[in-house]
Amino acid sequence: MSEDEQFELLASNGMVLKRPLLVGKDFVLVGFKEAEWVEKLK
Repeated sequence: MSEDEQFELLASNGMVLKRPLLVGKDFVLVGFKEAEWVEKLK
């Protein structure tokens, strides 16, 4: 997904901000659970 497509998605769908999504090489984080994010982003 290009950067422009990402901006368009954020502008068109506010729920993306309420349900953050982070895709890493070997994990996907959906929603914000601080302990999970801290563990994966060390």
